[in-house]
Amino acid sequence: MPSATLIGVPYDAKSSYARGPALAPDAIRAALWSQSGNRFSEGLIEVLSPDHLGDYGNIAIESEDYPLLAIENAVSLVLNRSSIPLVLGGDHSITYGVVRTVARAVQPFTILHLDAHNDLHDSFAGDRLSHASPFARIMEERLTARLVQVGIRCLTPNQRDQANRFAVQMIDMTSWTAGRRPEIEGPCYLSLDMDVLDPAFAPGLSHREPGGLSPRDVIGLIQSIPGPLVAADIVELNPVRDWDGITALVAARFVKEVVSRIASSAR
Repeated sequence: MPSATLIGVPYDAKSSYARGPALAPDAIRAALWSQSGNRFSEGLIEVLSPDHLGDYGNIAIESEDYPLLAIENAVSLVLNRSSIPLVLGGDHSITYGVVRTVARAVQPFTILHLDAHNDLHDSFAGDRLSHASPFARIMEERLTARLVQVGIRCLTPNQRDQANRFAVQMIDMTSWTAGRRPEIEGPCYLSLDMDVLDPAFAPGLSHREPGGLSPRDVIGLIQSIPGPLVAADIVELNPVRDWDGITALVAARFVKEVVSRIASSAR
């Protein structure tokens, strides 16, 4: 079996501002296989080889209801095949279903969450499954041993209170600029919201928040994860707002480096 398997979740009904992330899984795949790049990671692993990367395809989205069962079935199938799920969203609400499934198979693990927002609202606009709330559900259900968040720069008082309630380690952009970096031990789940990036590097975002990380920063974080990756998701790319596929190409590079990290730890 390949060391990692893509799962597309073309779902954005929980988006609070702009629809479009449902189109992202196919946009990322197109950029990943584009002739403009090659098949290798920076570590010279041929990540697009069938030995390293498979593709489950997209799960079927039959309504705007949260597709928890479909997500759980797809992730469970990939895990049962001894491959690591690499889930392409979709809005960030999908992370709850993925983490819930992974937690049944692997414990304990740390979540490394890269984002402009900490997505800890108890509910947003009356929706407890909003894309602004997945980590509140994850922490309430104790699905992870530890949550580490990097790149945060759009905090609200409610979210600060929630972070304190759940003992979240938060490295906001002020702390990042001052030189603080995450310390991760043991198995890790990576949740990568594309709006962690400064929109100068990634215009294809629903929520463009200036002052974020660079692609180089994110690649460095992926490459520096010391323990094994148990799963990962890449979410919130909005192709409707992208320019010439730039953000999709950045997401595809992140896919390559995540697959490379998975392949390296499997050796």
